[in-house]
Amino acid sequence: MLDATFKAGSLPAGVGVGYKPQHFSEIIDAPGPVEWLEIHAENYMGNGGRPLAQLRALAERFPVSVHGVGLSIGGEAALDAAHLDRLKHLLGWLNPASFSEHLAWSTHGAEFLNDLLPLPYTNATLTRVAAHIDQVQTMLGRRMLLENPSSYLAFAESSWSEPEFLAELVRRTGCGLLLDVNNVFVSATNLKTTPLDYIDAFPLAEVGEIHVGGHDEDTDEHGAPLLIDSHGKPVVDPVWALLDQTLTRSGPLPVLVEWDNDVPDWPVLRDEAARAASSLARIAA
Repeated sequence: MLDATFKAGSLPAGVGVGYKPQHFSEIIDAPGPVEWLEIHAENYMGNGGRPLAQLRALAERFPVSVHGVGLSIGGEAALDAAHLDRLKHLLGWLNPASFSEHLAWSTHGAEFLNDLLPLPYTNATLTRVAAHIDQVQTMLGRRMLLENPSSYLAFAESSWSEPEFLAELVRRTGCGLLLDVNNVFVSATNLKTTPLDYIDAFPLAEVGEIHVGGHDEDTDEHGAPLLIDSHGKPVVDPVWALLDQTLTRSGPLPVLVEWDNDVPDWPVLRDEAARAASSLARIAA
């Protein structure tokens, strides 16, 4: 369980974007509505060089959220101690406003899979993930946020709903939550559920950060819609609408626009950020 003395940073209840090095000069000169930035931890675990120099410069101007993609919190094996050491070093000198990871697994034995794979929501999974979260928070000395995944199938053995599972992890470990609204929409479409029902069941009081992003559209072998969480396109109108409905229930929160593949020029990403800022402004008003 998270100790009350652990550091708990916070982001402003404004708009952030995932930082990409090609946008460095424009972010410094004309950030527009962007109030904070997110980086992927694994891109900044080296020593020295331009990436770290740019990150240090940005951290003097903007709160930074560090988002991990390599811990494999849901994996059956023990967490990678060397990876945790590198992560602790990064967070130690950067002192970010927020740190988050995925409710997923990406390792099998000595193999690392370049994907974030979902888990069955069982009591055994709950015990294992809670132990991993406790280990991470103890090692890092700070609270972590856990992100809901994109799902493409449901496990027959699951005995918890995803919102219930996440709420129980919060209760057992003291972690917070990162609510990815695009993931909710993708999963609901693929699993033929209702995204707003998911939001209504989600423990919104524990959310420290919200994400929106783009996805790809496909069909499965039966011709049914199949959405892929790609982070390579603009946010679609139904996801913007779901964000508005979520913020109506939660109140203003930090909102991140993710765009990790086929990254556009800065004005395109800035316009996406402006749309997110409009959603937050309507809620604040």
